[in-house]
Amino acid sequence: MEPNPQPDGARGYLRGRASPIVAVGLVLALFIWLPAYRWFFLISLGIGIIVAAILYFWNKHKPVKAEDVENKRPLGLE
Repeated sequence: MEPNPQPDGARGYLRGRASPIVAVGLVLALFIWLPAYRWFFLISLGIGIIVAAILYFWNKHKPVKAEDVENKRPLGLE
């Protein structure tokens, strides 16, 4: 019997829609039980939105041109 060269997929206990439901449940539980977590989450969310807006507008007004990129195919793939 030959070994399979392809790696097996992730074998998680939660599959499909169960993982996001569990993640949302954990976040809600932390919001209820840990008030400091609320502030951490809100501050992190605010910083993330600000950084995303800055990157969006920067790339909108100063897009990267093809001639600005030195090595377009660093791995040599075609």
